[in-house]
Amino acid sequence: MPTVPPPAQDVYYANCAAVKAAGKSPLLRGQPGYRSGLDRDGDGRACE
Repeated sequence: MPTVPPPAQDVYYANCAAVKAAGKSPLLRGQPGYRSGLDRDGDGRACE
């Protein structure tokens, strides 16, 4: 029986334009791809 690998957790977006192009805006703290460099106001919501 084939197994399905878990989703990749190593998601990286170069900038908010890339996040928005992927349809993932806003990113919340703890979600794959979130990093403080994308969260300008530090509220836990990046690329809002």
